[in-house]
Amino acid sequence: MTIQTPAHASERLILVLGDQLSLPLSALRDANKDRDVILMAEVAEEASYVPHHKKKIAFLFSAMRHHADLLRREGWTVRYVQLDDDDNAGTLPDQLSHELGTLGLSQVVMTAPGEYRLKQAICDWAAQNGVALDMREDTRFVCSHAEFQTWAQGRKQLRMEYFYREMRRKTGLLMNGDAPEGGKWNYDAENRKPAKGDLFMPQPRQATRDAITEEVLALVGTRFAKNFGSLEPFWLTVTREEALLALEHFVQTTLPHFGDYQDAMLTDEPFLYHSVLAQYLNAGLLGPLEICRRVERAYYDGDAPLNAVEGYIRQIIGWREYVRGIYWLKMPDYTHANHFDAKRPLPAFYWTAQSDMACMAAAISQTRDNAYAHHIQRLMVTGNFAMLAGIDPHAVHEWYLAVYADAYEWVEAPNVIGMSQFADGGLLASKPYAASGNYINKMSDHCQSCRYDVKQKTGPDACPFNPLYWDFLIRNADKLRGNPRLGYAYRTWDRMSAEKQHAYRSSAAAVLDGLT
Repeated sequence: MTIQTPAHASERLILVLGDQLSLPLSALRDANKDRDVILMAEVAEEASYVPHHKKKIAFLFSAMRHHADLLRREGWTVRYVQLDDDDNAGTLPDQLSHELGTLGLSQVVMTAPGEYRLKQAICDWAAQNGVALDMREDTRFVCSHAEFQTWAQGRKQLRMEYFYREMRRKTGLLMNGDAPEGGKWNYDAENRKPAKGDLFMPQPRQATRDAITEEVLALVGTRFAKNFGSLEPFWLTVTREEALLALEHFVQTTLPHFGDYQDAMLTDEPFLYHSVLAQYLNAGLLGPLEICRRVERAYYDGDAPLNAVEGYIRQIIGWREYVRGIYWLKMPDYTHANHFDAKRPLPAFYWTAQSDMACMAAAISQTRDNAYAHHIQRLMVTGNFAMLAGIDPHAVHEWYLAVYADAYEWVEAPNVIGMSQFADGGLLASKPYAASGNYINKMSDHCQSCRYDVKQKTGPDACPFNPLYWDFLIRNADKLRGNPRLGYAYRTWDRMSAEKQHAYRSSAAAVLDGLT
């Protein structure tokens, strides 16, 4: 595709997307406040290409409207199109055509979309209509596309740990000269403590609701009444000012224990010691380096331990940047990867939360209520079950994209297709994150109240994760038996009696036959 660059910065339409709510945006770099016009639009196609959670839609629409007001206060001319406006064209390309015609403009400037689908649609539209499109790289990330491609070139394995070390060196975060602070790059081994119910659990900062948010909530409640999720209580922050307060709240009340308990799960505590900042970061209300530098300062000020601070920084400049690089390196085919040829449809309880498995019911219920679940719930509960059960990974991908407020395809797809479902065949993860009920029992209190017995391996009362774990390994033995990290598991299976093996396989078949 050919992207034309205008010769000078005058009388252009500048498109700002719903996840580009940042003043330091590359599209605004050389813009002229007196002559250029900013376009922001709520369009049906972006709100419905998957059945987004009601809270997610309300968060983005309200944050967009508040950001438009901020831009106006900064002196910009902003054309904001609401979802129910009469001249809403329904798609961003059609809206661009309408606005260019109305304003008599022929040039569009924008920061590149984070999702391949939208980038392709806008580039195709510009080429077909002869529009001068200046699509600029999104400079809000630490690692550029070219930098990631250079790092990945020639490597047999694209492991995040080595990429993360490069990002530490580049940013200087938690570095003591050329060496990592404390002498180690990674303190993950210290971050696996199970939580206990008597721990003090701070809550994320609750946002204030103004007239703009109330208007958006009414709109979403009407237009998206059948979408998944609870709209109320609506507690998400929708302005940069309040996002900064949410960051400070996390650092002061929660960060010190984040490291120890980041993998823990408790039935009645959806947030535990997590920051719950990802939706603000991914929408542009916060920047990755400002978050990391604030967290780093907490360590040097003696307010948070190294294992917590390193673990949190790793999630942002390590994992978040890494999965973005993987996404753009491997699209457009990546979201359709299906290494295990899994074809089972997504069970209905992913939408209803009506499951006798206490861990699944808890994770999906809080997802329904908050458009949020932390990474272990996504990976080791809902994701683990989907992989073990042989659910179509594309259906799993679309579910995650729909139900979480922080989910955009560039960050969600590699986490699901690669990390959670191993559908990319090991490009991203060195082994499938498959686990029996024992892991969930160790890291949570869910098994205590479950109708199934986690200690029972087979039969109708056994935890479904137990037989499904072995069934998954044997069902996919031709693709997994050679994985050195699974050698012990297969040797264990080979030592089992034929009777025990049959009990596992028949119990798994009963679980799978009961999925609807």
